[in-house]
Amino acid sequence: MKKIVSLVFVAFLGGAISLAGFSYLVKSQNYGRQQASEMENNFIPIPTSYPSIPNIAGEKTDFVDAASKSLNAVVHVKNTSTSTYHDPFSDFFYGRGNGYPTERESVGTGSGVLISKDGYIVTNNHVIDNANSIEVTLNNRKTYTAELIGTDPASDIALLKIEGNDFESLTFANSDAIQVGEWVLAVGNPYNLTSTVTAGIISAKGRDLEGNSNTESFIQTDAAVNPGNSGGALVNTRGELIGINTAISSQTGSFVGYSFAVPSNIAKKVIEDIMEFGNVQKALIGIQYDPRKDDLEGVRITAVTEGGGAQKAGLQEEDIIVKIENVKIRKFSDLKGQLNAKRPGDKIQVTVLRGETTLTKMVTLTENKTLHVNLLGFSVEELSKSELKKRKVDSGVKIVNIRNSELKGLGVVEGDVLLEINNEKVTNVAQVDTLLKEKSEDGYLKLGILNSKGVKENYIFR
Repeated sequence: MKKIVSLVFVAFLGGAISLAGFSYLVKSQNYGRQQASEMENNFIPIPTSYPSIPNIAGEKTDFVDAASKSLNAVVHVKNTSTSTYHDPFSDFFYGRGNGYPTERESVGTGSGVLISKDGYIVTNNHVIDNANSIEVTLNNRKTYTAELIGTDPASDIALLKIEGNDFESLTFANSDAIQVGEWVLAVGNPYNLTSTVTAGIISAKGRDLEGNSNTESFIQTDAAVNPGNSGGALVNTRGELIGINTAISSQTGSFVGYSFAVPSNIAKKVIEDIMEFGNVQKALIGIQYDPRKDDLEGVRITAVTEGGGAQKAGLQEEDIIVKIENVKIRKFSDLKGQLNAKRPGDKIQVTVLRGETTLTKMVTLTENKTLHVNLLGFSVEELSKSELKKRKVDSGVKIVNIRNSELKGLGVVEGDVLLEINNEKVTNVAQVDTLLKEKSEDGYLKLGILNSKGVKENYIFR
């Protein structure tokens, strides 16, 4: 009996302890919930914006369509040139320059872009410079012999033509509308690796590579461009042409992160001029500019040309050009880029700062017909198609304003045609200064000049 009572008591005690423990736990949980609730009510949230995150896999930038449009329109260009040099051994026996001349053939490669169904191709001038023959290979491996239609060394643009009427071509886009940070593709043939596509972004616009007023207003990108890409296409994500790949900035000769392209607006204007006029029409606004007086706000006018478009429109010395049409002008290369895309006779809206006042003037651009050649003391002018036909030549520039008495003494007169400089053809006014500077490094200058009687004569200056 005592054992039974003991067992009942132990069971009762165990149950009481269990019940007490359970009650304590329930109260603790309720207290914890109360504490959490009070914390939530007293919590001050940090202002944060979490926009709805798109499906990245579905919204990613896709270059496939742009690449497919570009690949068949970008061609491989091979130029073959022949240079003459004197054998040093024969020079040793017969005297310097009197040895037997030897011809050496060299081959250069690059890229080009088909811009019409009937086979017009834009490329870089340096890709086909001095070529005796030009061969073009399409993405489908078909090969054509190309005809050189014309060149503009100043912008490094050349126009070729192949026979056909059903080629895939690229559409020009407005290069003024591109924005820094925009995706682009570079399409070309680096190191003879045909049909190569690389991607990057627009890194800068209006880039002046040389830091002077004679260079173009380049588009800078970080799309990989290497030797062989020259003359190839820079396209946007819609597969439209926004530039012609032209140069890289490198100490090794290979891509190190920067590449440069001639804007499509400039390239388009150059090739249209070549097709219509046979040379490039250079437009002037009629101002002078001193890079040493560069302004943070725009381009400061140091003088206006007598009778020029700027003077006629009422622009004045010390005015600061800040906008052409709707394009901001921050430095001279921006202004030069806009002018290179215009023709003489075009009217442009120019916005200037005059003190604290903003003024807008309509300026009619004039033609740059004359270039003074300081090195030889004369000036040159472009020849029209009719003048070229009359002289029975396909290229050359007219000599005017001769100040060099030596030239006059040799019988050179105003109106004679400068055909060659050190055996290299002269095609336009802008090329003359460049050729004279390059060829003077040879230690002499040989000018091929056509006189009024139609006779070509050579004049050598050392």
